[in-house]
Amino acid sequence: MLGNLIRGHHGPSIPRRIPSIMDLMKIQCRGVLFDLDGVLVDSTPAVARVWTIWAKKHGFDPDDVVRQAHGRPSITTIRELLPNADHDAENREVERGEIEDTDGVIPLPGALELLQALPQDRWAIATSCTRRLAEVRIRAAGLPVPKHMITSTDVQRGKPDPEPYIKAAKILGLSPADCIVMEDAPAGIRAGKAAGARVLALRTTAPDAELTQSGATWIANDLASLRLNSSNHQAPLELILNHM
Repeated sequence: MLGNLIRGHHGPSIPRRIPSIMDLMKIQCRGVLFDLDGVLVDSTPAVARVWTIWAKKHGFDPDDVVRQAHGRPSITTIRELLPNADHDAENREVERGEIEDTDGVIPLPGALELLQALPQDRWAIATSCTRRLAEVRIRAAGLPVPKHMITSTDVQRGKPDPEPYIKAAKILGLSPADCIVMEDAPAGIRAGKAAGARVLALRTTAPDAELTQSGATWIANDLASLRLNSSNHQAPLELILNHM
C-alpha cells in the first residue's frame, strides 16, 4: 500500500504508512447493545421460508417481502403491505410460523465467545422480534439468555426509530453515547445512530455501500472480528477490532 509523503523542513521526503484495514483498533465503551438476527443469530433461512409463504398467500413477490421485512418489526411490514387487513391476526400468523420454524437457526461467528466474555450487566439485546420469538431463537442457537433485552413488545416505535436502542441503553443504566451498537441491517444502523450511539455494522446481510450510507461508524465481517480486551466492572470496556 502506498503511503502519503510527509515533507520535513530538512532532508528528503519520508513515507508515512496509511494504517492497514487489517490493523487492530481499540474501541472503548461502557455497554454493548446487540441486534439479534444477523448479528448474534443466523435465522435467514427460517425467516425467508416463513415470509415467502406469507408473501405468496397475499400475491406479493417473496424476495421483495423478505428484504423489506429484515431488521424491522413484522407488524410494520404487514401494515405497509396490507393497510386494510387485520394486522394483529396477520402478525400472529407470521410469528407462529417463525416460532415453529427453527431449522437452521445457528449462532453467527464470534457471537457465543463475545457474549460469554462480556459481564452480563454490560450488554443487552435490542431486537425487532417479539420476546417469545427472540427467546426461541436464542435458545435454538445455543446462546446465553440475556439478562437485559428490549423487544418489539417493549417499544411503541421500532427500528429505524431510535427507541429500541435508547431503552436498551437505559436498562443498563447508560446513555446511548456510552454504548456500541452491533447491527447488520440499515434500519437498525439508522436507529443506533439516531439514538446517539456508535455503530459497528456487520457484513452478514447488506453490502458495504448500504452499511456506509446508513451511517455505520465501522464495518466488519462478523463478531469474530471483535474480542474483549478488558472487562473491569468499574472501568470502560475495551474491545479490540480487527479484520475490518
